[in-house]
Amino acid sequence: MIKKGDCKTALKKIEPNSIDLIYLDPPFFTQKKQSQRTRDNLRGYAFDDNWESIESYKTYIEERLLECKRVLKKTGSIFLHCDRNASHYLRIALDNVFGANNFQSEIIWTYKRWSNAKKGLLNSHQVIYFYSKTTDFKFNRIFEDYSPTTNIDQIFQKRMRDANGKTKYKTNAVGGYELIQNKKGVPLSDVWDIPYLNPKANERVGYPTQKPILLLEKVIQLVTDEGDIVLDPFCGSGTTLVAAKLLNRKHIGIDISDDAVQLANKRVNNPIRTDSNLLKNGKSSYLNQDPEILQILKIIDATPVQRNKGIDGFLRVGNSAKPIPVKIQRFNETLEKAQQLLLRASTKNGFEMRILIKTNNLSEGTLFDFGQAGTPKNLLVIESINEFIRNKEKIVSIF
Repeated sequence: MIKKGDCKTALKKIEPNSIDLIYLDPPFFTQKKQSQRTRDNLRGYAFDDNWESIESYKTYIEERLLECKRVLKKTGSIFLHCDRNASHYLRIALDNVFGANNFQSEIIWTYKRWSNAKKGLLNSHQVIYFYSKTTDFKFNRIFEDYSPTTNIDQIFQKRMRDANGKTKYKTNAVGGYELIQNKKGVPLSDVWDIPYLNPKANERVGYPTQKPILLLEKVIQLVTDEGDIVLDPFCGSGTTLVAAKLLNRKHIGIDISDDAVQLANKRVNNPIRTDSNLLKNGKSSYLNQDPEILQILKIIDATPVQRNKGIDGFLRVGNSAKPIPVKIQRFNETLEKAQQLLLRASTKNGFEMRILIKTNNLSEGTLFDFGQAGTPKNLLVIESINEFIRNKEKIVSIF
């Protein structure tokens, strides 16, 4: 069920003590207009995050929190999603409405994003506050795999305390260590590393601030069971509702925008979920560079690039903001083929120069060769790595 209207009014029509989970992703205090277009550029979505003052914003949120509390079951929970601009105010508002004793967790959703910010730290997380209505709230423990650095053999050994209260491994009658049965993994922490939606992800619909389904699935699984009711008072593009449907939960969505309601209905009727290859295969699956190539890049102080046949890395030269792509010739690759791959991978990006490092017949003789037939003037062919390192600043300044 998806309702159109101001959630403050719509919430008043919902029966008290009837909702198992509320995920609240209200407008942020960004003081900006948010807009985005679909991948085919055929239409756009927008909403306004401008507020008269922080006081008006706090009042707006707290009025809706009071209604959220009314409709939550005694075993229910609320998750309020916010960013750095006003999270401290919203934490106080939640304390005022639900009580500080019902605060359960401050969840950090962390992700990697690229930015051109020139001053200040790169913002790569958002906050989700987890409160319950009472201390008798529903909670499903979720376990994750152990990290690669965990000593699994020690994890599965029983522990006990000695006469001095210190922990030690428990031994059996013959002196061997006793093992723990049915160890499920590491309990879910309050830091969730879930990738931000890839611009090419199938589930992306062009709605500003759209959250990944993976994030909402984790929230829903944590505090609800199949058949429970999930409410999103600011449902936007409908991600919460899609996640609820995929997990066999009932759902209620509210949004003041006609466009959002139509989009949410469309997504719920045809749910599309994008699996994260990063989470599925692990970060190591993205690292495909040959160790010898990595070693050469390290020697010349270049940043490695993964999963690119034409560019192996980018050269770091002083304080220059202009990246210089580097390609290293493979031993089974002709120089012409290596040049072709580098040019193909870098032509559209407007690089002022490129560097191709030969791995066949390396010598301390010719520093670099401008004379090769068909070599563009902004392509530097390196024949001596050591000489290049000694003269790197001078060579680059030529271009």
